[in-house]
Amino acid sequence: MWRLKTSVGDRPWLQTVSGFHGRQVWEFDPEAGTEEERAHVERLRQEFTLNRFRRRESQDLLMRMQFTGLKDLRADMPKAVQLEDGDEVTEAILQATLRRALGWMSALQAEDGHWPGDFGGIMYLLPFWIFALHITGSIDAVLSKEHRREICRHIYNHQNEDGGWSFNILDESAMFGSCLNYVTLRLLGEVQKDENDGLGKGKAWILSHGTATAAPQWGKILLSVIGVYDWSGNNPVIPELWLVPRFLPIHPGRFWCFTRITYMSIAFLYGKKFVGPITPTILALREELYNCPYNKIDWNNARNTCAKEDIRYRPSAIYKAISTCLNTFVEPMLNRWPLNKLRQRALSHIMEHVHYEDETTRYVGLCPVTKALNMICCWAENPNSDALKQHFPRVHDYLWIAEDGMKTKLYDGSQNWEIALIIQAILSTDLADECGPTIKKALKYMKTAQVITDPPGDQSYWFRHRSKGSWPLSTIDNGWGSSDVTAEVLKAVLLLSKIYPNLVGNLTEEQWLFDTVDCLLSFMNKDGSVSTFECQRTYSWLEVLNPLESFQNIVADYPTVECTSSVMEALILFGDLCPGYRREEIREYVNKAATYIENNQNKDGSWYGTWGICFIYGTLFAIKGLVAAGRTYENSICIKKACNFLLSVQLTTGGWGESYLSCERKVYVEGRCTHAVNTSWAMLALMYSGQMERDQTPLHQAAKLLINMQLETGDFPQQEHAGNVNSSVYFNYPNYRNLYPIWALGEYRRRLCAKINLN
Repeated sequence: MWRLKTSVGDRPWLQTVSGFHGRQVWEFDPEAGTEEERAHVERLRQEFTLNRFRRRESQDLLMRMQFTGLKDLRADMPKAVQLEDGDEVTEAILQATLRRALGWMSALQAEDGHWPGDFGGIMYLLPFWIFALHITGSIDAVLSKEHRREICRHIYNHQNEDGGWSFNILDESAMFGSCLNYVTLRLLGEVQKDENDGLGKGKAWILSHGTATAAPQWGKILLSVIGVYDWSGNNPVIPELWLVPRFLPIHPGRFWCFTRITYMSIAFLYGKKFVGPITPTILALREELYNCPYNKIDWNNARNTCAKEDIRYRPSAIYKAISTCLNTFVEPMLNRWPLNKLRQRALSHIMEHVHYEDETTRYVGLCPVTKALNMICCWAENPNSDALKQHFPRVHDYLWIAEDGMKTKLYDGSQNWEIALIIQAILSTDLADECGPTIKKALKYMKTAQVITDPPGDQSYWFRHRSKGSWPLSTIDNGWGSSDVTAEVLKAVLLLSKIYPNLVGNLTEEQWLFDTVDCLLSFMNKDGSVSTFECQRTYSWLEVLNPLESFQNIVADYPTVECTSSVMEALILFGDLCPGYRREEIREYVNKAATYIENNQNKDGSWYGTWGICFIYGTLFAIKGLVAAGRTYENSICIKKACNFLLSVQLTTGGWGESYLSCERKVYVEGRCTHAVNTSWAMLALMYSGQMERDQTPLHQAAKLLINMQLETGDFPQQEHAGNVNSSVYFNYPNYRNLYPIWALGEYRRRLCAKINLN
């Protein structure tokens, strides 16, 4: 059986600065579990496969079985309570519901104090690993046969009925997901047996929708790297751009960190026109992915071809004109003497930055895309390098297994983000005294998880923001400090200090606290807004250079309402504790931040959510920030409009449900069913704005709905994924399904009790 291990690292070549704090690794133990347990796991897998078109999301049952010790978990567990239409939501019912949920959450806590889970949902990530391991000849060395079997299981389970694969598990089929997952299966040794098996259907979908020549840019580049697509069919990604003066807004160092580091590696591979080993499988794929012989393909025509299913953003005419100029005139010149000397210099400069990123993240990387591409660059530079050896064991930091198979997480986890939210949710219930050991473990984890140093060397040279005093989304070894994660952890600790001062200690004497505040203020843009990992370094109009058909808003680290609100709330809480520290700067920031949030409200009263789906999520954070800044329903037209928006989209069930399509269409789209997390977000936003005092009825209906959705274990069901980035990438925050219903019902119970006591 598979077993999840946390905060461990016992393989050669692994590096850490934190004792592997928070690391999540699945290992296969053939001796683990009883015969009955193994049979039950197999039944769970079969049930998922049988119902995969009806329920695309896994319930993360393998981890739940391991952590809770319950051996009979299944996807369709019975409900805990079923309130009828006329039943009241009493304080006793709320308390019983919350106690079940808190007991379940305590059981799901890892020994080191955090809450692991399935941070997946994106279908194009796992192929990056397989492509990189194929090129380096390391598939068998890094992935056991059990890993490979579960990876194939996941890909087949999430193949659509039409034979293709989607961008995310929620989506319809697209060329990007189809090409990458089809090739991944072939590289793992899968062979087509007949035209109606998974490979046969996948191949038919690709050929009937334009062939691999219609893949979007990232698909073309990855296929070029392994040798099944010609580099001449790509728009240029010239490495020489890294040598332009740094003050220019087009210097890649000014781009959003994910774009910067991804295209840093892509520029290196493009500059070398790197191609991996040409094996019999690669030669076969050259025949399987196209409708005509490989040597007859018009690669120049393929450069700007993209399947309509993949187009979420149309590259601008300016970008296409620049690409044509680069391809026709500039690229040929840069490959001839003496300008080819400039290319060599650019490639060396890029590899310097690749190694810096690898070393400062302990080879975890910023995300799976950047890590996989860096692995390929390291192999292209030196197949026998120590850097490559240090990369391999860190692949496992990203792999997650559930009843639907083995997948790749969006990041190496969401440890710090979710632990901060879970603690705030627990505190909202007024039942925290019953969760003493859980809170102690979580507090110890958070204190250990803080980054206490800045990136080494000259931060401006390496294009790195301050990290001292921050918390990353995942682990210290990852090392990339995040504004909103840092803010939410600080809020959690400050709230704990108010309730349990003896547990937390005297924070005013702790230097880490002031480092955190300094770090939060360093994230502030001139207008008071806050971006995610860095300040916004370049202009929004440069989005005209976005080459990707599949992603929006990739050039700059754009500010978000969520990050701005989280940082503002944290600084206001800090100001109550330490009113003298950087008082004027904090006051100025709060005023600017509140104005930024107000100015970004939509006409219908909502705010767009950048990291969640979508308008309900953004509206929750906006209301929280404005309320913290002193706005109320009575004195703020923005809050009134926001409440009207939320009430206008409440469903007849009493809950809320928003579709992921809201993110792409930029207008509110009602979901297919009521969603527990959406409902919780809306409840919290309304309660923070005083809805309980105005009219309790909408909240009463929503609370009853959440109570009825809880399972007898205390768990809430995994529904459609609630995470979003780039308006097109949808993923699962593993603990949202529980923490937000707990938070909403906890706040509702507190307000209900206050109302009863008042009367």
